[in-house]
Amino acid sequence: MHVEDLLRLESLDLTLLWGDRPQLIREITGVTATDLEDPGRFLQRGELVLSGLVWWAPADDGAKAERFVAALEEAGAVALLAGEETHGGVPEVLVEACRRHGIAILSVPVHTSFRAVTDTVYLRQWGDLSRRPAAPYALPENVREELSRLLADGTDPDTLLTRAVAHLGTPPAYVLSATGRTIARTPTAPPLPVRRAAEAVTATTTLSVDPDASAYGQWHLHLPEPVETPPRMLHEIAEVLAQHRRAALRRETVARVRATDLLALIDTPSSAAAPAALGRALEACGLADQDPYTVITVKGQADGDGTSDALTEALHHLTDCGFAVGRLPTAEPGEATAVIGTRTRTATGTGGGGGAIATTLKNLWPTLQTRNAKVPLHGGISTPAATPHTLKGALTQARYALTAARSRKAPGTEAPTSGLTAIEDLTTLDALLTGIPADVRTAFGIHALGPLADDTNPSHRMLLETLDVFLTHNGSWARTAEALHLHVNTVHYRIQRVEMLTGRDLARLDHKLDLKAALLCR
Repeated sequence: MHVEDLLRLESLDLTLLWGDRPQLIREITGVTATDLEDPGRFLQRGELVLSGLVWWAPADDGAKAERFVAALEEAGAVALLAGEETHGGVPEVLVEACRRHGIAILSVPVHTSFRAVTDTVYLRQWGDLSRRPAAPYALPENVREELSRLLADGTDPDTLLTRAVAHLGTPPAYVLSATGRTIARTPTAPPLPVRRAAEAVTATTTLSVDPDASAYGQWHLHLPEPVETPPRMLHEIAEVLAQHRRAALRRETVARVRATDLLALIDTPSSAAAPAALGRALEACGLADQDPYTVITVKGQADGDGTSDALTEALHHLTDCGFAVGRLPTAEPGEATAVIGTRTRTATGTGGGGGAIATTLKNLWPTLQTRNAKVPLHGGISTPAATPHTLKGALTQARYALTAARSRKAPGTEAPTSGLTAIEDLTTLDALLTGIPADVRTAFGIHALGPLADDTNPSHRMLLETLDVFLTHNGSWARTAEALHLHVNTVHYRIQRVEMLTGRDLARLDHKLDLKAALLCR
């Protein structure tokens, strides 16, 4: 495939900014996407370079663009495809630098994704394999032709994997997700339990299909038995599967846009989204308009850390449940939300209720967390919403449960522990209060406790301890005195001081609850 071939493809809608005939007939050997200021050491000769130009700013001088393009020339890149989205166009200084160094430069419009360019190049390369010398390739020519045809026809992953290893005698082979979900297997491969599959993902006989994917979105080619075949052949098989994976990701990207539109409707301030519009949005996401729904919200650390991929991968384990993963307009960085259709579709599925969903996801969460241990993943799960009209309430529940999950501390530390919290888990006052934002809890504690909130005062600390023990022992003077090794009269005196400083009457149940909540909020 040559650079000029890309310009002929209307689906990409690329624009040539500079390039003479010698540059346009250069052959493309691969594609690298980068936003490094000096990408030279990561490039190979003959590659097409995709850049969103994040490394450049309008205030930068021409020398920065000069260094970037010089690195492309030195590495032997054939062309630069520059995205228009970051700056609303391609800087003229970059075009001039490409002209000086003899690097063709094409602009990529906002509506064309870099993945679409990458897929186009690699699919065209596979389609051209039959017309190239066979020496550089480990797969036989007839196998390459067949796999190229199957890719073009959009065949299912089971068939693609089976045909890819057929010339090896069809050994047992699997394509596994990051958490051990079986995406494809050959007829000779027995079903693999999720736990064993998750362990196999890290085995030495496993090859990553798409190394550029997030830690949660990875696919892996796993051959449990030794196969007498060159490693290069397995890498070529993995690249075929990667092309299928990228096509699936394009569909997933479209689905997330629709899900985001759905979530925007659900989260309307007035909670009065038009039923017809809400029904159409649910239908566009593949969800029934009268399905019981569960909402889940997950939080990572920042945008780009794969939170949406993590949530999508987790929900794929809910057999027979439809779902739509997107992003709320008011979402924090690294936050993703999903609406799950929970109606049971088969007798063996995990649909049918929020409880079953929560159980499945909680069991999976430790495995999901190990795929990127540096990023703690927290999630909140709602109770089922019976109708589309009640989805806003379910969304509110999920976000409240998420706050509760993020407030939980690992035992013996102040660090938050990753995990899921379902609204159904909030069955105690302590659990309920964890869902309230920290600044609100702090404010409540300060106002309810009054002067006692100042625990830098030793006398106040003593009174707070007495109050805590008194409430823990259900207001029993004798048991409180015994626990604190005090005389009962001393306990009476201290509680009277608490009542005076807080303005509460500890003979009243509601005042006891107020102060108990205030202690829990400290």
